[in-house]
Amino acid sequence: MQNYQKNTRKTGNIGEQATADFLVRNGYKILARNYTVRGGEIDIIASKEGTIAFVEVKTRKQDPLEEGEQAITAAKKKHLIIAAERYINEVVDDCVNYRFDVAVVTVSDNAVKHLKYYVNAFDSSN
Repeated sequence: MQNYQKNTRKTGNIGEQATADFLVRNGYKILARNYTVRGGEIDIIASKEGTIAFVEVKTRKQDPLEEGEQAITAAKKKHLIIAAERYINEVVDDCVNYRFDVAVVTVSDNAVKHLKYYVNAFDSSN
């Protein structure tokens, strides 16, 4: 079980790094990674042109049993929203625009094969 968790974390790290690199290449500034509060966690927090993107990264090996998009459940959204609200209240000085993005990364042999990025994948009313 421990090896499975180690491999899962390694795969997740590959996906998160690929997403962070994608964001930087597209003009975003990375504000935080793995921001964790009681009740929620956000993989990447990035900003561009006055908007903060709270990014959930779902990394899967090729031909997974569950697609990354399916893993964004109502409960997962709730946890992301809680963490985002805490970040805004504790870190951000001024009222800002923000959104929730999702990156779905496919990995094979420890290399990224595909990255899909969903801008404004859901909002806090979902």
